[in-house]
Amino acid sequence: MPNVVLSAAQQPVLLLFFLLGAGSLVGHLKVKGVGLGAAAVLFLAIAVSAFGAHRGVDLELPEELGTLGLALFTFSVGIVSGATFFSSLRRSLRLLAAMVAVLALGAAVAVVVGGWLDLSPAVVAGAFAGAVTNTPALAAAREAAGDPDGPTVGYAVTYLYGVIGMLVVVTFALRRSGSDDDAPPALVNRTVRVEVGSEPSIREVEARHGDRVTFSRLRHGENAPVHTAGDTDTLLRDDLVTVVGPLCDVQAVTEELGHASSHHLEADRSYLDLRRITISNARAAGRTVAELRLNERFGATVSRVRRGDVDMVATDDFHLQLGDRVRVVGPPERMTEISAFFGDSARGLSDITPVVLGLGVALGVVIGATTFPVGSTRSRSGRRPVR
Repeated sequence: MPNVVLSAAQQPVLLLFFLLGAGSLVGHLKVKGVGLGAAAVLFLAIAVSAFGAHRGVDLELPEELGTLGLALFTFSVGIVSGATFFSSLRRSLRLLAAMVAVLALGAAVAVVVGGWLDLSPAVVAGAFAGAVTNTPALAAAREAAGDPDGPTVGYAVTYLYGVIGMLVVVTFALRRSGSDDDAPPALVNRTVRVEVGSEPSIREVEARHGDRVTFSRLRHGENAPVHTAGDTDTLLRDDLVTVVGPLCDVQAVTEELGHASSHHLEADRSYLDLRRITISNARAAGRTVAELRLNERFGATVSRVRRGDVDMVATDDFHLQLGDRVRVVGPPERMTEISAFFGDSARGLSDITPVVLGLGVALGVVIGATTFPVGSTRSRSGRRPVR
């Protein structure tokens, strides 16, 4: 065992990839459905470092490797979230402002408590970064303090409680909800014959059922063509309409409007076709289904959205993300245009070309190395300018 520890100390690349592999393996383990995920890598690193210190061996990674890992991490986050970043700012500005206020209050509390415990500003900054599990903030704290050890120690201690505390809170919230399974129910299609004479609009019916259902196809009369169902369409007596949603809600809509029809509008491909399309185009991501105006552009509609392994009803206010697979109902001759609009490429979602990776990281490092003096400078206070 001592030889293994010594070998790991002499081979930082070996140590790095061992921690990544073994930590990820531990992160996949779940107890009652709860796992540590990527955080297990950090916890394993702390345990291995402590074990090495007990054996009299310092297990450390060169600072350059840490900087490279941080750069790759933040670059990957930017690639994944960049397409929806600005739309999220526009859509959730109040929520983001409230979150910033909470973080500012937390920072003030950290400074007060840190002073009360006689901790150095560097340790306080690292502890705050760890408490909110913000690795880039740790790098900023180390850079501003000029001390790589203090912020790292504070981060390592509070990160553990930041992750475990969040797991405890989420577990408690799920138990309070009284549900052991938070997965949405499976969706079904049903063609309904309208028998009521009140002539409700589709928007009214969807609103009465809490937007848990949507309508994809509509046919007025026996021999009329089938077209996509829009919010403003009115349901007349003897109309056939396709309802999509959880079985209990579809059953409720069926009883409200009429009865289940022996006809199946989805089987008729003469007027409308059906296709699963992957969202890989940034202009379609980060927007709601209504904002895409598919009915106006293509005479099409989205009935379902598959995210991961779960199908969800495509309500008007449903926000789409890159990688979502939408079930589109539209004219057969427009499907090529619709696919091009969404992108329909799984390859573009997972591939980062060497050109994008190299130039993107290089540009980020250059911007990050640019100094913007704020307040006092080194010549007046001995502190580094803020970057």
